[in-house]
Amino acid sequence: MTRDGGLAAGMGRFVQDTIKAYVLESPHNRLKEIDGSPIYDEPLVGFADGDDPLFQEYKNIIGDFHLTPREILDGRPQEPEAEVRRDNVSVISFVLPIARAVRVSNRKMTRGPSLEWNHARWHGQPLADGLTGYVVSILMERGFRAVAPDQMPFFQVFDLPNGRCSNWSQRHAAYAAGLGTFSLSDGFISPSGIALWCGSVVTDLKLPPTPRRYAGHLANCPFFLDGSCGACIQRCPAAAISAQGHDKVKCREEMYVAQKAWLDKPGYLGRYAG
Repeated sequence: MTRDGGLAAGMGRFVQDTIKAYVLESPHNRLKEIDGSPIYDEPLVGFADGDDPLFQEYKNIIGDFHLTPREILDGRPQEPEAEVRRDNVSVISFVLPIARAVRVSNRKMTRGPSLEWNHARWHGQPLADGLTGYVVSILMERGFRAVAPDQMPFFQVFDLPNGRCSNWSQRHAAYAAGLGTFSLSDGFISPSGIALWCGSVVTDLKLPPTPRRYAGHLANCPFFLDGSCGACIQRCPAAAISAQGHDKVKCREEMYVAQKAWLDKPGYLGRYAG
């Protein structure tokens, strides 16, 4: 290993350890209003080369509005000839697996989410936002540029005919960083399962890319692997999942209309139940 490679690997371990410690030690990683149990289990962390051709492919797969890591680091989309060249651009991606007790509580439900799942959704997001802000701050303290894409002014969510879509996809960043693949339901299947929260930071710190140890973008979904599953089709209360995939319009109607009454139940919170 070269000296630069050793430094990159060392910084990679530092970033991984920092993210894991933040989540596991944070007092905010608790269902304080229920039983004090954790929201998230130990995080998974991966890295992607910001110049990986996959990020350019996302402009065709997702839409030309989807930003590349270099565009993110510059703060706005750039024409290629005007692009500011940096020696290194890396994407730090993390997966926060929902704790087992929360998953078990939700598994018993049929029409709507458990109270634990609801609280994990709305208390878990601020924790994830705080984590990305913390990673940005420690990198900047060490002289690196770093941004959390979904917390920047240029981050946008678009209402398209087939559902909502943003100009930076956390799940696609996680796929590029070797953390898992997609599913029939559009969820992201990591080694720790599909119940999770994704986040990312883009930086000019050189980090060793995590190998993508899967054959394709659907490799972890048993429905596509050998047809042995499809449980999500029966499980979805909105009938928004079929063999043809995920209907985002039906899904949003379920969350914001059909399940609206769940927010009147004791203890439930947020813009939608879960």
